Amino acid sequence: MTQAGSTNSAVIVFGKNPQKYFTNAIVRIGRFKEEHIIIGDKFIQGNLFSQLEEAEEAIKGFINVRYDISGDSFKRKEIWDYPIKAIREALLNSVVHRDYFMSNRQTQIKIFDDYIWFHNPGGLPEGITIDDLMRLHSSFPRNPLIANVMYRSDFIEAWGTGIVRICSALLEAGLLPPEFKEEMGGFSVYFRRCVDIESLTKGQDLNNRQKKAVEYVIANDEISNRIYQELNSVSRVTAIRDLNELVSMEILKRSGKGKAIVYRIQI
Repeated sequence: MTQAGSTNSAVIVFGKNPQKYFTNAIVRIGRFKEEHIIIGDKFIQGNLFSQLEEAEEAIKGFINVRYDISGDSFKRKEIWDYPIKAIREALLNSVVHRDYFMSNRQTQIKIFDDYIWFHNPGGLPEGITIDDLMRLHSSFPRNPLIANVMYRSDFIEAWGTGIVRICSALLEAGLLPPEFKEEMGGFSVYFRRCVDIESLTKGQDLNNRQKKAVEYVIANDEISNRIYQELNSVSRVTAIRDLNELVSMEILKRSGKGKAIVYRIQI
């Protein structure tokens, strides 16, 4: 969207029913147990301000929160799976910088047990790479009029610092750095929960092979029977038995069928 699209920008940001003209101007948020098992689904419409507010609440409804009550204050502190600052920034980026002229695409957010995927239609501007995002860089909004409104409304700073704020918020929360990808004709951001073997195994009695496998999954997201065999120099039968025990202990979960079966962290 360029400066020539002022009417379109106004409709998207302030309109009572932008979807009448931009049917794709929707944020869809899903909660998944597996890639093919959906346990929650939200279609968020309205103008950009209402979408941002409703989308944040929908995400909060799909992730966990715990409370920390210290002696320093009578007020409890909310500790979410992911810092709300980082969620807000990724959400803002996904609606402010998306391509609204890709008529068959929506902003989509998928929430799994162990990660969140933010995806908006439209890749990075020409000449900009993901590596550039991780360094000091200027602001290059796809939709300058929308970005300007959000800047004047104190939603964004318009200095190209959003990525830094996401990284800082995740780091402060003790989580892994975000992952950025250009894929499927758009731009994606991944937030991943950070786990360690002690908290994951909860004192259960694992053999050395199983411990090594869990550490592998923490580092690489998943493990297959073949990789388990190679990692521990064991037979397929032993690998099946060990992995089945990890599933029974609810440390790993099994996904896929046949030769495509993999094992991931059960969070």
